[in-house]
Parts: sequence; structure tokens; C-alpha cells
Amino acid sequence: MTLLYNETSLHQADGAAAKRPVKLAQVDPAQAGRPQTDFVEISDVTLSYGGDEGVTAVEELTMSVRKGEFAAVVGPSGCGKSTLMKLTTGLVIPQKGRIAVDGTMVRGPLDIVGMAFQNPSLLPWRRTLENIMLPLEIVAPHAQRLRKHKAEYVARAEAMLDLVGLGGFGSNYPWQLSGGMQQRANLCRALIHEPGLLMLDEPFGALDAFTREELWGVIRDLHQKKKFTVVLVTHDLREAVYLADRVFVMSARPGRVVLEREIGFERPRPIDLTYTVEFNDIVHELREKIAEARADTPQIGSKD
Repeated sequence: MTLLYNETSLHQADGAAAKRPVKLAQVDPAQAGRPQTDFVEISDVTLSYGGDEGVTAVEELTMSVRKGEFAAVVGPSGCGKSTLMKLTTGLVIPQKGRIAVDGTMVRGPLDIVGMAFQNPSLLPWRRTLENIMLPLEIVAPHAQRLRKHKAEYVARAEAMLDLVGLGGFGSNYPWQLSGGMQQRANLCRALIHEPGLLMLDEPFGALDAFTREELWGVIRDLHQKKKFTVVLVTHDLREAVYLADRVFVMSARPGRVVLEREIGFERPRPIDLTYTVEFNDIVHELREKIAEARADTPQIGSKD
């Protein structure tokens, strides 16, 4: 079976790669000047944990993500990236501000969101195919249709497995899969109910460098094919620049957006783009901004 990316290209970058011209995305003249729809809108949001004497995680946080966009969020540890995930999905409600997803105010957990975390958390007593189909048993309207249309949903899950290079592994238990294979299955589970928004919280952080780059190719091609909106939280600046259309840099706690960086490289992006001067210039720009934010982080025991 042919995968959606060329694995042999992952480690073929050499000095010549850095000298190749980098293609920037071209603006479609037909789209120029047209307003773009915001799928995620976060406006002046503040959230504190523990009441008045607690910790303010984010303060006056404002950002938006366009429909179909791949956005990445980076920043120093403790800046509120995980809180941003919880706010956007409705798992926590802010004390101040407004959050809307697909034009609807967020007042509780959303069913149009798929989520994938660093730990795949596949149920060990379920086979891979059964793990992937778990959201269909919970999320409306699929839960009501699953019993009568099970063959249709099984076919959908098997097609998703094929798409990420796991065709034929649906009958395996999670412990029979490598870490990278488990994370591919995790992505399938997050997408099986066709969510409008995919939230990724360090999904590749526990993997080795080679497997991580393989999965960058998987999520790149899934996004290209399915056109869902993505918010990726990551500490890996190369990952953010390679995958995202826009990168948001958050300040030290309490978190807010201090830099919004458009990434203009043409899609689909080959992995050897990450070895070019243009690419690494952006990585260093983001790193410097995060270093500034880290320097502003109050030290434990400080009275400031």
C-alpha cells in the first residue's frame, strides 16, 4: 500500500536542501479581499483556578482561528496552553470574556471537537478498530445510528486506518502496536466522527524524532484531504512551523498572545523544508520571542 507521504525523504536532507528555493503560498486573486470566516473566536478571556487567591492561567486572551486553518500555539511552560485547549472545547468556562466555535457560544463540552493527546490512551481490552469507533458510541447523531448502520461505520474506520498506514491492523490490540502506530490510531479515533475542529495537545511529544516526522506527514495529509480546522499545542517549534498556517506565541503566565506569525510556505510541504535557511529563520524568531516571555516569568518565591 502506498502511504500519503514519502518516508524515504525524511532522512535524505543534505546541504543541497538548504540551497533549494523555498516556495511561498500564492494568494488566489479570486479570494483576495474576501473576508475569511473565523471558526474559533476567543475574545478578552480570563480564567483563574482556585478563586480569588488562586492562579490566573490566562488573562485578556484574544485570538481567532479561521475555518480550515491549521494553527499552532507555542510558549514557555506554564503559559496556559493546556488551559486554552480546555477553554476552546468547553471543558472549563472563563470568569471573563467570550469564546465561540462555529458561530456558537461555548457554554459546555462540544461534540464537534476531536481531541488527541500525547498519551494515546487506547483501551487495552479493545481491538484497534473498536478503539477508533469509540466516539461513534458517544457522539450524536452517530450513537443513534450505529446499531443499524454498523457496517457503514466499520467501513469508515477501516478507510481511516488505510489513510494513516494502518490497514490490516484493526484486529490488533493496542499492546501489539508500536508507539507510533498507537498515535496513528489515536488520530483516527479523534477524527472518526468527522469533527469540525481537531485539538492536538503535544500528540507527538513522546515519540522518537524519526517517528515524529512520519506523523507530521500523516497529519499534514489528513488536514489537506479533510479540510478540518486544527489547533495544535506544542513545545516543538519545528513542528509548529512545518505544520501550521499561523503560529501564536503566548506570554508567561498569565497567558496571552504576544506574537501572531503567518507561515507562508506553499503546501504540501516536503520534510526537507525543515532544513532550509528560510524555515530555520522563523524557528529562531519564535524561539527568541519565547525566551523573552520566559525571562518575564516570575520566579518562585519572588514578591513581584
